[in-house]
Amino acid sequence: MKYVKWGLCIFIAFVFVQSLFFKFTGSPETTFIFGTLGEWSGLTWFGQYGAYMVGIAELIASILLFTRLHALGALMAVGTMTGAIFFHLFTPIGVAQPAFNEAGEVVGNDGGILFVMACLVWLSAAFLLYQSRNGDQEQVD
Repeated sequence: MKYVKWGLCIFIAFVFVQSLFFKFTGSPETTFIFGTLGEWSGLTWFGQYGAYMVGIAELIASILLFTRLHALGALMAVGTMTGAIFFHLFTPIGVAQPAFNEAGEVVGNDGGILFVMACLVWLSAAFLLYQSRNGDQEQVD
């Protein structure tokens, strides 16, 4: 079970860390997602700063997953991905995201990959939370 836990931690951290480039550089994908959410919600500041806030939360969660506070990292991952899944399903951004070329022009869509990754990270983090809770109870008994 130890290898499953570490594998899931590595998977979550990989997904979060590789997305930081997009969130911290103002990529067209990030501008589209957070700009759309800012307009939809009426919180224009979220369109400007939301990617940074989410990116920082994902970075902190990624670090915590490899410490004794791994359950807190998993909880942060569940919370972050719950928001992502909600916004994909119930707002104008939708499940399939536009794909952009290097010039920032829409050249198709991602086929829902971003949404699927959010779901896989959520399931992985939820399993880690469940396993952490059961492991803690087994040690007490």
